[in-house]
Amino acid sequence: MPETKIIDRTFMVSRKRGNGTLRYEVWEDNGAVTRYNLAYINHLIYSGDNGRVIGYDNRHGHHRHFKGTVDPVEMTSFEEIEWRFEQEWTMVLEEYNAQHNS
Repeated sequence: MPETKIIDRTFMVSRKRGNGTLRYEVWEDNGAVTRYNLAYINHLIYSGDNGRVIGYDNRHGHHRHFKGTVDPVEMTSFEEIEWRFEQEWTMVLEEYNAQHNS
């Protein structure tokens, strides 16, 4: 069975919550995740890298993007990567909102 894209979703973060776009793309082969691209995009927080504030993907090895820097990450499971991404984009928005809504 060839690799299949199983998730292709884009979510808009409300202006009240801090704005931005969440992008999830995941592919699998025989029930295992083979590729992924998770990104939080918000040009108000970071204008470089096409607005990608934080992201994880494995296009050229498993790595994390954060405001223009790219660092390798230890891949334990896709579920852990997804959990880390959720925690980090939420924290970025909380910090942004705290600075801009005081």
